[in-house]
Amino acid sequence: MTQPNNKTNLLEETDLGTFIAQGVTTDKWQVLSYSAPILPVHAALLRTGKVFFFCGSGNDPSRLNTPYDSVVWDVNKGTFSRQAPPLDSNNQPIDLFCGGHSFTPDGMLMVAGGTLRYDPFYGSPSVVMFDPITEKWVNKPSMNNGRWYPTLLTLGSGRIFALSGLDKDGNLNKQPEIYSPTFANGWNAFPKTSGLPSYANLFLLSSGNIFYSGAQMSSSGVTPRILTLSGTFTQSIAEKVVPGLQDPAFGDQATSVLLPPAQDQRVMIIGGGNGNKATNRVNIVNLKATNPTYVGARFLKSPRMHVSAVLLPDRTVFVCNGSKMNEDTTKSMLPAEIYNPATNIWTAVAKQNIPRVYHSVALLLPDGRVATAGGNPKRRVNELRLEIYSPAYMSRSRPVINSAPKALSYGLQFTIQTPQARNIKWVSLIRPMATTHSCDTEQRLVDVPINFRGATSLNVTLTNNRNIAPPGWYMLFITDNNGTPSVATWTQLS
Repeated sequence: MTQPNNKTNLLEETDLGTFIAQGVTTDKWQVLSYSAPILPVHAALLRTGKVFFFCGSGNDPSRLNTPYDSVVWDVNKGTFSRQAPPLDSNNQPIDLFCGGHSFTPDGMLMVAGGTLRYDPFYGSPSVVMFDPITEKWVNKPSMNNGRWYPTLLTLGSGRIFALSGLDKDGNLNKQPEIYSPTFANGWNAFPKTSGLPSYANLFLLSSGNIFYSGAQMSSSGVTPRILTLSGTFTQSIAEKVVPGLQDPAFGDQATSVLLPPAQDQRVMIIGGGNGNKATNRVNIVNLKATNPTYVGARFLKSPRMHVSAVLLPDRTVFVCNGSKMNEDTTKSMLPAEIYNPATNIWTAVAKQNIPRVYHSVALLLPDGRVATAGGNPKRRVNELRLEIYSPAYMSRSRPVINSAPKALSYGLQFTIQTPQARNIKWVSLIRPMATTHSCDTEQRLVDVPINFRGATSLNVTLTNNRNIAPPGWYMLFITDNNGTPSVATWTQLS
């Protein structure tokens, strides 16, 4: 949204930093009256609808051997509950600062890696899971080596793939591995790959292959590529380069998303930086193509790194946070932007009130709003204020899900009860986010095609491809012909 002008048909809402045209629904930001009790370096939406924040030592070397906080935020109540930290075999706190994470099929959040030491950083091999029901940490078998700034990705099998990060000696870990509760030691490792970068943005493709988009932390010089997992752990992972990426050196703290719906298999890379300069570059690759190649799309209106991107239930992409320069809050008060894949158009929307750079996060809430948090431009300078973005659809009359299954299986035909059935355009499953450092391998929007409809019901069919919709918990949304989504209901796909 643009800044106000002198026309009389605009009413100013200075407390929310937005403007409302009379008779027209609009978007808004709201700074909450309370703050986060810890720096939310890592954030995940739990299947309970609550938000989980943790940070380990939180970019503060003096906290390396102290117990570390995590908190569960009940957004509706505005309250936080704290958890006892996970402990290693010597009853010392495990520092999860800069680990990687993804969800298991039962809704647990796996966190692997973290910090063994600072300056230079060494990676931890520790693995824990967070239980959203008991709200407690559970220890799991350690990886074969340490990982600091790794990427985790949930596969269609429900197993967890771990890649990159710095190892126990501070060197780049080039040996990917997979976790399964059926493995004797929890983890099995592949032979070494190319030096894929830290926090490599990875996407599970419909084929079961994995795409590295080119967005990452820092730089390794490794270009975007498709990884094909071998049938045994003694064989190397095959790598096929995907060409065409513009400004390939500007991948530092870029972000990328699997454009909605997931069935289209198109990945977008957004922004990023190179040293003290950010780019507004946006490229898209169609991974259904025989020889996928990045092509240019409409660029961001503002260059930004430390950028966050959130898939909204109206099938657009919301972009916020970030700065025109590395960790510079004076260059970060940028209007948020929304991309519509159907029109290839970016629209500037309301401007955030709080500048957010390094270690900032954004994630979709079940009611369709976006929570933003964090920011850590230098050590011990922590942005703890919280701000929530309400898209324009939040102020419109919204469709309602009266009932839907709480459990789904692949290829299932099922019924959704809604009084707005005649006016529903889309049914979508959105996987909850688990994000850090502009990287999120979890979020995806899966189309659930409508077969037929009655006056108050929709008959739909779920994909039978586990790679399109990996097993786990999802938010089920319905969206009407005006692009207005319902509040989500939760369902488990297994």
